[in-house]
Amino acid sequence: MDAPDTALHGQNTTTGGRLYMALELGEKSWKLSLGDCQRAPARYTVAAGDTTAVLAAVANARSRCHLGADTTVCSCYEAGRDGFWLHRCLAEQGFVNLVVDSASIEVNRRARRAKTDRLDSDKLLSMLIRYHTGERRVWAVARIPTPEQEDDRRLHRELERLRHERTAHTYRVRSLLVLHNLRVKYVGGRLWTHWWARQRELLLPGLRAEIEREYERLTLVRKQIRLLEAQQNQQVRSGAHPGMTLLSQLAGIGAGSASTLIRELFGWRQFRNRRELAGCLGLAPTVSVG
Repeated sequence: MDAPDTALHGQNTTTGGRLYMALELGEKSWKLSLGDCQRAPARYTVAAGDTTAVLAAVANARSRCHLGADTTVCSCYEAGRDGFWLHRCLAEQGFVNLVVDSASIEVNRRARRAKTDRLDSDKLLSMLIRYHTGERRVWAVARIPTPEQEDDRRLHRELERLRHERTAHTYRVRSLLVLHNLRVKYVGGRLWTHWWARQRELLLPGLRAEIEREYERLTLVRKQIRLLEAQQNQQVRSGAHPGMTLLSQLAGIGAGSASTLIRELFGWRQFRNRRELAGCLGLAPTVSVG
């Protein structure tokens, strides 16, 4: 996330002549709140992913607010499962869009507040207007990667998920065996094969079949991990990313760590100070307000 400036130095921070739009993205439908700071917000509900309906809502809001077709549209939505495809779509239409960190959005802590998609979109709209009038610290804005940079992150992120799956399958097999006081240190390999051939007949058919299915999934995950690790090592050795090759030569940094550091930190993000770097890594302290 970026750490934006506290003010728009040398820029016009008036709200007139603009249309503001906040999108609350749901799985089945999207809630839109649109306004020009002069009238009450117009609210629309469109099917999730229906960008044609979004543009139609913008056209209706422009007409309602008596704004021209060339009026600047400032929009925003929270970073989430939809990723950045919507940002790129809105940018192609000439919208000034922001993808904001949901964890940075302020919450009223005085009392339990009502929470609906409509209220959330109205809240986003008010914060969007505050942001464009100079209150830059109202939330944290995501830096948008290019499609190629986003695609480069797939390999090491999938590898991390597969390693978690490997651990889960391993512990599941061991837990099922402990139900009958059968304990093993390592699930897999030649020792496991010989041990399991002797012990499987001692178990009831249902439990034996469940363990074997779990072990099949574990075997598949391990195969995919080896495949991705080989691909990752090949990328480092090929020298296609010089920074990755240099990092891998440092003590304590292997191909996996070098790949993650380059693709998540040094490949496309830009840090202006140590505070931004610490914030990206989760090392920045937070202030607790009582």
